[in-house]
Formats: sequence, structure tokens, C-alpha cells
Amino acid sequence: MQTKIRIGVLFGGQSAEHEISIKSAKSVIEHLDPMKYDVFPIGIDKKGSWHFLSSHQFLLSLKKNYLPTFKKNDPHFPLLVQKIPAREIFFSPCTLKTSLDVIFPVLHGPFGEDGTVQGLIELANLPYVGANLLSSAMCMDKGIMKAILRGRGLPSPHHLTLHHLDPIDEKGIIAEFSLPLFVKPAQLGSSVGISKVHTEKGLLPAIREAFKYDERILIEEYIDGREIECSVLGNEDIEVSLPGEIIPMHGFYSYEAKYLDENGARFVLPAKLSAAKIKEVQFLAKKAFKALRCEGMARVDFFLKKDGTLLINELNTIPGFTPISLYPKLWEVSGIPYPQLLDRLIELAMIRFERKKSFRK
Repeated sequence: MQTKIRIGVLFGGQSAEHEISIKSAKSVIEHLDPMKYDVFPIGIDKKGSWHFLSSHQFLLSLKKNYLPTFKKNDPHFPLLVQKIPAREIFFSPCTLKTSLDVIFPVLHGPFGEDGTVQGLIELANLPYVGANLLSSAMCMDKGIMKAILRGRGLPSPHHLTLHHLDPIDEKGIIAEFSLPLFVKPAQLGSSVGISKVHTEKGLLPAIREAFKYDERILIEEYIDGREIECSVLGNEDIEVSLPGEIIPMHGFYSYEAKYLDENGARFVLPAKLSAAKIKEVQFLAKKAFKALRCEGMARVDFFLKKDGTLLINELNTIPGFTPISLYPKLWEVSGIPYPQLLDRLIELAMIRFERKKSFRK
């Protein structure tokens, strides 16, 4: 009889997307086949402490929609020292005596999607789902990501990166981009901190709002067009899902539209596009995935202008896995059900780990 795969589902984190990570982790855990996997929830609280959670504690975090910050005398404070090469994970003061086989990071935003956790797991000598350290870092920083895309000849919206110490030339920005325009933190997702600016008076407040979340922000041109997304799966052999379309009800696909308002957006799955345009979306998604050296998974977001031009907006290396998230939904309409998708992602993680063993000498 084959032994079950022991999988650590890593969630929570210190970013502004902590609550979304918990929702994604719940959905992932619910869809992991209990006949194939023993699941171990590992929560990171908002102060950065790691905790191996019992089923009761995990359910409590779901009910409260955040992971409580445990005290130092709590039996689950903290995690995580990895014994190499035995791959035995020690919790202080309790110990998980059998090794985990793979980690599934379901972390969104900084301190989880930006390469920091990926580097730690690599040091721990464990396989993990999703992009490696370098790809995670490049895709997390929207300015770096767009520079690489443009350097590879891939189309993306015009943008400007500002550091918090840079002088702010409001009139120059408006002259360069015109109105409306977007202001967004360089390293955050789920549309947190993003503002659509319609007037000159609204520019400085939008910049201040974005700087609450990051020391670098992007000014980006407004694209009058359709929002198209597709899902990518694979390591060296890459598959791309059918595209879907998001029709926002809030002016743009905001945090509220994504997670708080059930009627915040309408999805067309698959998108109503010509066969030629579908192929173009899939071709560009694959090119972007390779350009940023991604493996495992990514969601690629596009704008489709009225003249038919496609622009790559961004790549998300740990896309949402909530019940309404588009990454799994797009694979479902493309013929891969959610549980099978998770199987594939875990298999890809373990294949990559074995492939890279030969370089660890």
C-alpha cells in the first residue's frame, strides 16, 4: 500500500493579504484528496511567527479570518528548524517526528510570494509548489517584472517607478500619462493599495496611499480595454488554460470586487474571443512565463485594447485559490478539476526537486 504524501500547507503571513491567504488555504485543504495526502496546516501570524496548527486551531483561524498571535508560553510557539538532510521538522517545544514530503505555500504578497519563503524552504531541502526564489522575487516587484517583459520584447503598459525619496512632479506625471491613470504599490497583490486617479487633485492622495504599503510604487497608464486572464501550469513543458474575462462592476477589479462584494465583478469563462486571439493570449502567456523563469504555476493578466492589441499587465506566481479565484476556475473550464490541479502542482514540485538534486554536490 502506497504511503500518503505528507504536505505542509503554509498560509497567513505578514502582508496585507493575510486574510486572503487564509481563504485560499481553506479551499486548498478542502480539495486535497484525503486518500492521497496527510495535510499539516502551518500558519504564519501577522508578527511573523510560524505555528504548526491542530485542526481546532486551523478552524478557529478560519472563523476569525486571521491567525491569532500566539504567546511564547503557547505549546505551538514557534516553528521552524529544519534538520538537513534528514528533513525532520522541529517545532519548539513540540516536534513533528516524521518528515514532510512537500510544502504548498499559499501565501500572497510580501514575505511569502516574493522569494523569501521559497529561499527558506530551499535551505530546508524540501520540495515546494510554485516558482523559485528568483522568479518569485521578479514577479512580485511589478517594476522589475515589466522591465524584463519589455526587455524581451513583450508588450506591457507604460509605467513609471517612484521611490519614496524621489521628488513627486505631479504636473509632469499627468503630462506623461494623462488622466485617468493608476497608482499602485510595486510589491503587493489582490489590488491592495491601488487607486484609479481621475483628477489632478486625486493624484497625491493616491500616491500617499500606495506608499503605505511599499517604498516603491508604480504610476501606470490607464488602458481602455477588456481584462483577460489565463492560467499557466508546468515546469519545462508548459500548458496554458483557456482565457477568461473579468468585467468589473467597480470601475476596476479592486480588492472589494475580488473578495468582499459577491457582485463586484462578472466572469466570462471562457472569454468570448476568436480562435486566433485565444492562441495569441496563450502564446504571450507562455513567453512571459518563460521570460521570468517561472515554474509550477502562474496567472497571467492581460489588457485587450479596442484595436485588438494585447498588453501583459502582470504575472502572479501564487494566484488566489479561494472558491471564486480565477486560477483554478480557468483550469476547470479547460478540463482540469480543482483536486486534479492540486495533484499536478504537487507532482511538478517534486519533479523539479528531483531534477535539481544533481546540481547539489
